[in-house]
Amino acid sequence: MLKPSDKWSWYFDKPSGRLMLDLGDRYLFQTNLSDKLLVDCAFSYNDFTVDDASAFQTFKECLSSLDLSEYRRDELTLYCVAAKRFHKPVQPKSWFFHSTGSDYQPSEGELVQLQNGLNQGLFIVLEAGDNASLVSCVELEGFMLSGSKSLSYGEAIKVMHDRMSTAARMNTLMPMALVG
Repeated sequence: MLKPSDKWSWYFDKPSGRLMLDLGDRYLFQTNLSDKLLVDCAFSYNDFTVDDASAFQTFKECLSSLDLSEYRRDELTLYCVAAKRFHKPVQPKSWFFHSTGSDYQPSEGELVQLQNGLNQGLFIVLEAGDNASLVSCVELEGFMLSGSKSLSYGEAIKVMHDRMSTAARMNTLMPMALVG
């Protein structure tokens, strides 16, 4: 089980072009954030902060109900922490999703559902704004945005709240014990 440590540190790896997390003991985690998605401070050495550890716990708890292996859950949790802290501010790309017609207000760490004409999927809220939120794809197989564009597992996108709905599939993903 992966637990945050004050020995962890973030740095940008030029050869791979990715933000990395040094987990100590010669373990490295490569995030899915390339240089074009990063804020300026991501290109220098950064400690894994108390805020990072708090976000780690929030995301890990929210993802615990999903039917994911521990490895994939930890991977997604670290993707979420990295994006929350280092993802550049972006404009919403809501045109990829159907409007729900509601005035939904998600909170950080909440699982939400988005859909379009190609599919529907679960996303986790990384940063909740007033009208739009940065979310990350929770679907292992990714999410088709259009016929030629897709989001991969853990990839972030900003979406207006009127495209989101509560994660109705949540109850089907929670582990259950059969009693008989």
